[in-house]
Amino acid sequence: MTATRNRRFVAPLLAMLALIAAPFAGAAVTLEDNEEKIYLWPGRTAPGSLGLGQTQAITERSKDPSVPDRIITGVSQPYLVVYRPKRSNGTALLVTPGGSYERIVLDKEGTVLVPPFVDEGGVTLFVLRYRLPDPAHAEGANAPLADAQRAMRLLRTRAAEWGIDPTRIGVMGFSAGGHVAASLGTRFDESVYTPVDAYDRNSARPDFMALVYPVIDMGEHAHGGSRVRLLSALPASAGIAAYSLQNRITAATPPTFLLHASDDDVVSVENSLLFFDALRRANVPAELHVYPMGGHGFGIRGTRGLSLEEWPQLALTWMSSLQTQATTLQRSDR
Repeated sequence: MTATRNRRFVAPLLAMLALIAAPFAGAAVTLEDNEEKIYLWPGRTAPGSLGLGQTQAITERSKDPSVPDRIITGVSQPYLVVYRPKRSNGTALLVTPGGSYERIVLDKEGTVLVPPFVDEGGVTLFVLRYRLPDPAHAEGANAPLADAQRAMRLLRTRAAEWGIDPTRIGVMGFSAGGHVAASLGTRFDESVYTPVDAYDRNSARPDFMALVYPVIDMGEHAHGGSRVRLLSALPASAGIAAYSLQNRITAATPPTFLLHASDDDVVSVENSLLFFDALRRANVPAELHVYPMGGHGFGIRGTRGLSLEEWPQLALTWMSSLQTQATTLQRSDR
């Protein structure tokens, strides 16, 4: 009788505990496992990273479940996470978050973009988990660029699946991810990996770039950590000038939106100023916003109460203006 009575008591208690625990267990899974993922390469592991000895891992740095702050390291199986709007406006952004070329931050410069750009702006986001510079990759320092090129080609080839216009796919990069994005915008036609399938026949040129406190220069104004990790993956014969992206701009570089805080003491505002000046001299349409306060790594969470809080809307307006300009040019050509 006692055992039976205990079972009758314990069973409902266990069920109640399971219900209480379910939201917490689900929250840990929802952030990554329930998101739409697209691996870039056949077989998942990038062809140039088959011998990489690192383990790909996501780590949560936040102690507050309502404010996630995940990072990913050791990437050998790069992939995209897709965020779709209820009503797509046809524009897409390939997002390359920062992390000093040591890690990739997934929330501060990734998921935080969803409310303003996806939910309100109607843009489809593809946030890239790219490989980091490492001599163990066949591409070495060019591994991030190889993944960005491959991602852009994949998006352009399969644009119809997400209801996006293949002529309106831009790239948005932050900090060291800004260096990845600007590399894609200036080096899109460079052969940095061996083509593997039909995707690689498509253009890797982004239709526009949005660079937020980007790493650009590898010389006087370099971010020290990014430079060390990038250049250590280069052959000794490679020069700093080749990876200082203000030197790589041509007339084919896509229109660019630049955003920086002048009090950034991690990645100097000179990076954006150098890039903007080179764009201007090459007659590439460019828009530059420099704010007095904001520091580095503000993303969206760190803008509250500051004048740069409006930056997502500025970027959306600029993106929309590109479409208006393209329509005007088409009409004038008739």
